[in-house]
Amino acid sequence: VQLVESGGGLVQTGGSLRLSCAASGSTFDIYGMGWYRQSPGKQRELVAAIAARGGNTNYADSVKGRFTISRDNLKSTMYLQMNSLKPEDTAVYYCNAQLSLNFFRAPVGPGKFWGQGTQVTVSS
Repeated sequence: VQLVESGGGLVQTGGSLRLSCAASGSTFDIYGMGWYRQSPGKQRELVAAIAARGGNTNYADSVKGRFTISRDNLKSTMYLQMNSLKPEDTAVYYCNAQLSLNFFRAPVGPGKFWGQGTQVTVSS
């Protein structure tokens, strides 16, 4: 599966962005999906994940209540709605896909398919 992110950019503290991840090359609804981010000098971390068939989700504690992950399997696209953005949310955000063993449980770690990343910068 090929993954392409879009929607990153520069936003002020408290602002919002919506990231998209468009998938192609394989059936989308057999993959658990996730958003990861990495800032300079830090390890890549899980932001949010969603089950292959939707519904079940996981969030990092740092984004709970501010970010919402969703997917549209008919459009082979995943989204990350980011509200109340903070400077510490500044990072490159990556889309990830993991072939699911359980279509109704969100993945807890990354699969082997990654997008190229999209930069999110939150100014103070």
